[in-house]
Amino acid sequence: MRFFIDLSYVGSDFHGWQKQPNALSVQEVVESCFAKVFRAPVQLVGAGRTDAGVHARQLIAHFDREKEFSIPQLLYRLNRMLPASIAAQEIYPVKENAHARFDAVSREYHYHLVTTKNPFETAFSLYYPYHLDVKKMNEACKILRVHRDFQSFSKVKTDVKTYLCTIQKAEWVLAGDRLVFVIIADRFLRNMVRAIVGTLLEVGRGKLSLSGLETILAHKNRSEAGISVEAKGLVLHSINYPESIKQKEDEGS
Repeated sequence: MRFFIDLSYVGSDFHGWQKQPNALSVQEVVESCFAKVFRAPVQLVGAGRTDAGVHARQLIAHFDREKEFSIPQLLYRLNRMLPASIAAQEIYPVKENAHARFDAVSREYHYHLVTTKNPFETAFSLYYPYHLDVKKMNEACKILRVHRDFQSFSKVKTDVKTYLCTIQKAEWVLAGDRLVFVIIADRFLRNMVRAIVGTLLEVGRGKLSLSGLETILAHKNRSEAGISVEAKGLVLHSINYPESIKQKEDEGS
């Protein structure tokens, strides 16, 4: 049977989700705990790979298991073994051909920044003590939503076959001295959100015009876009799947 596991984690101590040859990853830690519970190796396939230092409120991965097991007991045992920075929130059966990565309809990221220095906030937010024109930044978001090619905001050395993404939502939400950039798309390129945020901050400070943003998108050159902001402010907030992906109880009997 195939199962989805819903994980959340603070990414500060990890070199991203995906296993690395010489660095600790979230996937490696979770798979190690699975192996101890089942006394057999378990391979997790994640919905995507967050970069080093990026957090996740929800990352979905799938795994296969032929023998029956108690889901509540598995969750309990996993959470007893996992470090405080990782939590297993839910496990549920899905259809045999369900895929955590390829069946995802959309992914939602949030980027947090604060304009006032606050030690209780800056561990998970970018401290950015500059005046920002949020209205102009949201006008820039409208430009992003009508484009499809985001090569200008992708890491140069990447193995993707296409730079096309469909952005369903992009906006800055202001709450006091906290700014949150919310973006939802069908897929994201490596480093895409952090590069977009860095570029939009230039718009907000008056260093980049809306026509300048259009030019960056048209040139498809990463070096023309803004810097990538720090990873600590970025959170993979949620991943959306079609409801039909879940296995009904009578299907598993």
